[in-house]
Amino acid sequence: MSTGLPEAWPRLLGDVGGSNARFALETAPGVIEDILTLPTARYPTLEDALRDYLAQAGARRVAHAAIGIANPLNGDQVTMTNCPWSFSIAAVRQALGFTTLLFLNDFTALALALPRLPGRELARIGGGEPRPDAPLALIGPGTGLGVSALVPHAGGWRALAGEGGHVSFAPQDEAELAIWRYAQARFGHVSAERLLSGAGISLIHQALCSRDGEDDAPREPAWITAQGLSGQDPRCRETLEIFCGALGSAAGNLALTLGARGGVYIGGGIVPRLSGFFEQSPFRRRFEDKGRMSGLLAGIPVYLITSAYPALPGVAAYLADHLAPRSNLPVDASTTPRGGTAGDMHA
Repeated sequence: MSTGLPEAWPRLLGDVGGSNARFALETAPGVIEDILTLPTARYPTLEDALRDYLAQAGARRVAHAAIGIANPLNGDQVTMTNCPWSFSIAAVRQALGFTTLLFLNDFTALALALPRLPGRELARIGGGEPRPDAPLALIGPGTGLGVSALVPHAGGWRALAGEGGHVSFAPQDEAELAIWRYAQARFGHVSAERLLSGAGISLIHQALCSRDGEDDAPREPAWITAQGLSGQDPRCRETLEIFCGALGSAAGNLALTLGARGGVYIGGGIVPRLSGFFEQSPFRRRFEDKGRMSGLLAGIPVYLITSAYPALPGVAAYLADHLAPRSNLPVDASTTPRGGTAGDMHA
């Protein structure tokens, strides 16, 4: 179906994190091609990375672009917190000759992608059948802890953006209480993200070493994970069990808050690396362990996102929604939210 827009295709899609920037071209509705991952450290600016991608992809002129970014968005100027890029959205748009350049939070983009992810890119972990008319919850530990959701809205979906990873962590047993005390002595407020992230894996391990009267020098999360998965180090194994259990409690809290009978989705880069261990971990037990509400949680399915580039379909949906004429909707209202989200910017 024609959009009625000049130079509607291809469209540039992006998913930019602290370490890597993933770019792609959408050449027709839902057709995403030429995906490349570029290390952010290789490029002085976002504009440089975009120019290199377009050259490598051999793209003819691109008029419309949208990028999910792991950073707060508040106005035209963006200064990334986890890489040295700082830029004006309007200036980048003008420099590259885009008609449209949108930015949205990366986890909002992932939330928008949830209805579009094929079953082969999801691993189900317990629960019953999802309700198609109920909210979807999203939580994902990585560099930080991302939290978002989709709620039914006007025949489609609306994404909720916020900073749910910074809610207060609530310990559930003596081991978690010891970890909370260790973290509180160092940081004051102990957020869920403080433990449910890559740095959180190191912090949990440090706290357990301190508890046991041993050297609490920080170790790399990758080393802790490898030692824990192999069973070579009991404390590393305990670290992973505590991490998965605490994630289960946080995911259960989110499901209750949202009434997420449509399912809870786990994104981020950490949990897919725990495949095989995660399914047998305390995650599901802790997810359901909500007293009088345990029966409700038992029926909610959890899905682990295994897609290599899960946010790109959400970025495409957001861009399609922005470009769709309001009087004649050409986009699929069953998968695309009308009315945008909180925390997005455009130029």
